Amino acid sequence: MTTDNVHPLRFSGYKNRDIPGPDTELTSTDPGTPMGEYMRRFWQPVCLSEELKDLPKAIRIMGENLVAFRSKRGEIGVMHRHCAHRGASLEYGIITHDGIRCCYHGWSYRIDGTLIEAPCEHDDTRLKQTVCQGAYPAFERNGLVFAYMGPPDQQPPFPEFDSYTFPGDNKLVAFSNIYPCNWLQVYENIMDHMHTAVLHNKMVAEGVDDSTAAGLSLEGFGDMPVMQWEATRSGNGCVFVAGRRLPGNKVWLRITEMVFPNYLQIGSLLPTAARERHGNSGCTRWNVPIDDHHMMILGYRHFNSTVDPDGMGSEADCGVDKIDFLDGQTGNRSYEEGQRAPGDWEAIVSQRKVAIHGSEHPGSSDVGVYLCRRLLRDLLRGKTQPDPLYEELVAKGRTLPLYSQDSVLDIPELPAAEDRKQILALGKKLMEINRAADGQADAAARDAYIRRELDRLDGRAVVIENTPETV
Repeated sequence: MTTDNVHPLRFSGYKNRDIPGPDTELTSTDPGTPMGEYMRRFWQPVCLSEELKDLPKAIRIMGENLVAFRSKRGEIGVMHRHCAHRGASLEYGIITHDGIRCCYHGWSYRIDGTLIEAPCEHDDTRLKQTVCQGAYPAFERNGLVFAYMGPPDQQPPFPEFDSYTFPGDNKLVAFSNIYPCNWLQVYENIMDHMHTAVLHNKMVAEGVDDSTAAGLSLEGFGDMPVMQWEATRSGNGCVFVAGRRLPGNKVWLRITEMVFPNYLQIGSLLPTAARERHGNSGCTRWNVPIDDHHMMILGYRHFNSTVDPDGMGSEADCGVDKIDFLDGQTGNRSYEEGQRAPGDWEAIVSQRKVAIHGSEHPGSSDVGVYLCRRLLRDLLRGKTQPDPLYEELVAKGRTLPLYSQDSVLDIPELPAAEDRKQILALGKKLMEINRAADGQADAAARDAYIRRELDRLDGRAVVIENTPETV
């Protein structure tokens, strides 16, 4: 055997056995950690409303063992799980009119944790004044239960985005997906849009029939997109803009946005995304750590005429650990099914319980993932200040601008290399339009402004020389 053209790194398993430790600055969210304390400054969903019936629900959020319940008067309680008296779990407690009663000695608490009664004591006056069960502010919204777990004097208003109420026929349906791995590898997956052209388009094990593979295929996402990424909201978020050339002199531009620390909105989840004039968000997601080795996606599927004009989505298929688009979004399949037709769940969970960043060999398609990590790190280290527009609109109770969308333009096709530049330029122009729309009075005005500007772009060849592939 000759040694010509033999790769010098072949059979290098022996030399690559040592695995670095995880990037705990970004991945760990326990109390007292930088990321954990940062996340606690925001409202986080902790479960679905449908999970709170006549019994308490044990939950674990960011390494804290909690219990959630709905009092008989309809108020939401989220408390430390173990009773302040002798530590019995309140998951076995009795829900009362005002809160919850411990099964062990009957200590009863309001939803704010104040002690109402200690029936085993002949005089519980002192206890009522000195004992308080750990509790967090909580409320329900469109089928999700939210809690604020940060410093009480820094509790922010709940941020409202344009997509929650616009367009008028919009319906938000709550869902969850559970992943047995770290929160960050699930969250940053959204900036890795290139994987949709591979993982979600029948590149599956040899021999699987099309009926199995079809559940994993996203029609219209098969072509490799022309990608760019950029920071948004003064470094408090980031977007990708994916451009694809479609038949008939059309260009499809898809924007997905992260808002830190763990929120995101994406466009339509259906094939109609590739033919909509201007569609808004199809899905809102919070990527909520359970602990460092487990997480939940909690969010809303959006059902409306702009993201699902043909009524293809299924509200009935959204709920506790289920979502109505694509197989492979949950672990509710057999191991063999996952091997033969893997989806996001298999690809992400198989990165290890906590993905090891030090073992990665990134390429140009990973720019968005590394941008996300850098921006998060800057926030934790105090290098980035809150976004002034975000702060102003939230304080005034106004809705926040939405960048996530699918927009299809009529644009003449150019020769291959020039067309690629044109698609990149269109993506940059679309983000310029979105930023300009931020100054409009409300959601309807912002949407109308964007549509007018898209109309002006139609039919015009647009090329900006030396447009960078990535930002």
